Amino acid sequence: MSERTCLAIILAAGEGTRMKSAMSKVLHPVGGLPMVAHVVRAASAAGVGDVALVVGRDADEVEKAARPHASGVSVQLQVERLGTGNAVLAARDAINKGYDDLIVLFGDTPLIDTAALLNARARLAAGADVVVLGFRPSDPTGYGRLIEEDGQVMAIREEREASAEEKKVGFCNGGLMAIRGDDALAMLEKINNNNKRKEYYLTDIVEIAHALGKLVVSLEVDATSILGVNSRVELAEAESLFQDKIRKKMMLDGVSLLAPETVFFSWDTEVGSDTTIEPNVYFGTKVKIASGVTIHAFCHIEGATIATGAQVGPFARLRPGADLREGSKAGNFVEIKKSVISKGAKVNHLTYIGDAEVGENANIGAGTITCNYDGYNKFVTKIGAGAFIGSNSALVAPVSIGNGSIVAAGSV
Repeated sequence: MSERTCLAIILAAGEGTRMKSAMSKVLHPVGGLPMVAHVVRAASAAGVGDVALVVGRDADEVEKAARPHASGVSVQLQVERLGTGNAVLAARDAINKGYDDLIVLFGDTPLIDTAALLNARARLAAGADVVVLGFRPSDPTGYGRLIEEDGQVMAIREEREASAEEKKVGFCNGGLMAIRGDDALAMLEKINNNNKRKEYYLTDIVEIAHALGKLVVSLEVDATSILGVNSRVELAEAESLFQDKIRKKMMLDGVSLLAPETVFFSWDTEVGSDTTIEPNVYFGTKVKIASGVTIHAFCHIEGATIATGAQVGPFARLRPGADLREGSKAGNFVEIKKSVISKGAKVNHLTYIGDAEVGENANIGAGTITCNYDGYNKFVTKIGAGAFIGSNSALVAPVSIGNGSIVAAGSV
């Protein structure tokens, strides 16, 4: 299967009016990453070579969010909103390039499981022409039903089109689909709008495939992996599920979380083994933490690098560019931004360090601040190895404090 080429068509044009947002629905983040980027990452991990984004508004922003996570991304504009079948055909130019496999995904399903996509592709490689991902909710009301017979999916019936008997079926359409590339375009072009809403349903491809003698099968997946987000309530649910998953992974990888439900990670947070994280800690994006670190309670950390044996907090804030070296400390009510705190250096409490270089084993007294901004430009403060900065000192950049120097308390 690894030699089969694959195109992922990601439908990302939904307005998401229930989000009540000026921003396109698929750009709302889960774990600090736009939902559409989560979907692209899952597709790439499943061996997808190219991604066709079908977008409506915010096309540039959606492309910008997706592009770093796939080898090839093209953008297709859906001019009219005439259903999922119409949306997939908006990617006609990409489909025409010829792929062994096509996977149709939705940009608002951030928890999609790569394993499910790999299984769907494996079904295509084994001879299926269409693979429909389905799930079994506790209450199927409102979902399209998968109508099966003799191991094949015979039809997908939307609830508003379903008969009373079909509504009793508990196996529901997850929306995601894998299609063999050879005949995909021919089948897609046969979809019509002979339904109550006069829309083109991608689900009609199942009956079209059967009419052409094709094999259509289902693949059951966990409901959470295909959770679609259409409101802020569902966005919060997706965030909660994402956090539960990453917390579990962290603990299995050797990270101690004293109160897991109170710690929030981003999608790219890296934490080494034997690190302890106390309650109520938030990690923004681009955080890398080595092994043997202690993060005390009530810290906010983003864009920071923390080396082995360092200690942070409680009540500390590390902003982008904070670089804590081996055995260093940023204590309670300390804020550090774009600064190196070298090996063994201590910034114990009530201190702001910005645009600075703090040398090895230096000690920064309580209430010290680096005055790095003059209202127009920012300047660097350099504090030498072993220096001692007394409490309540204001270091007005640009300034350099030599190795082993002592700055008396209250100095400017």
